[in-house]
Amino acid sequence: MKSPAPFPTRRGLPHPRLRDSMNVPIKTPDEIEKMREAGRQAASVIEMITPHVTAGITTGEIDRLCHAYIVDELGSTPAPLDYHGFPKSVCTSINHVVCHGIPDDAKKLKNGDIMNLDITVKTADGYHGDSSVMFVIGETIQGERLCRVTQECLYKSIALVRPGVHLSELARVIQQHAEASGYSVVRDFCGHGIGASFHEDPQVLHYDGYAPEADIALAPGMCLTIEPMINVGGYRTKVLRDGWTAVTRDRSLSAQWEHTLLVTETGVEVLTARRDEDLSFLER
Repeated sequence: MKSPAPFPTRRGLPHPRLRDSMNVPIKTPDEIEKMREAGRQAASVIEMITPHVTAGITTGEIDRLCHAYIVDELGSTPAPLDYHGFPKSVCTSINHVVCHGIPDDAKKLKNGDIMNLDITVKTADGYHGDSSVMFVIGETIQGERLCRVTQECLYKSIALVRPGVHLSELARVIQQHAEASGYSVVRDFCGHGIGASFHEDPQVLHYDGYAPEADIALAPGMCLTIEPMINVGGYRTKVLRDGWTAVTRDRSLSAQWEHTLLVTETGVEVLTARRDEDLSFLER
């Protein structure tokens, strides 16, 4: 999830520039296999729910369908549920909601909406797979362009992932592409390391704001999420009184895409890749 990225604590994960150092776990071969399974499960939830996300469905129903599939079909746990008190199993963030929108039977999707669905699965082995996608309901030229550019930001950053690349390089390509498209990058939430814990080091900014001591180089065996949140208007956000729902301060549209990644010896493996997803850019 967004932690950003994610899925932060109630007030969001602290920015890397506020950390003196980060202790980034390197996964063992056994842990990598468990992460692969967690990623496959998270991707399968999105594949399952996609045909149901149409005008007229409520976000409460989306949450129930995902919860039942994760628990009954996968034998796993929806990681957001009760995480620091979060009340639902997935996050559904519509239009100007940046992240951590709370599913509700009163929130019905309508033509022209865009929605981010953020899924995190905790497997029976205790490992996490985290992914989010955008849905465009009906037709919205502005929303479709924002969703496309945001996905491009994610893909451009994934294409850079390999040993020796610094986190700031990923952040820079996201910020450059978003701003060249006339958009802004959210600063208040970030991606994160992931494994047996929902949120681990490193913290993964989506804009160029790293202090030197936090700008680590990627290494084989690291698992992390990249999950840029891109706004049509300004980058500033605020959290509503429910303590979770983050919205754009200017009420402009916001979009986010997310994948869980493994840094390999030669590049990157997208652990949450969906079967219908075109990742041919990684072969270039």
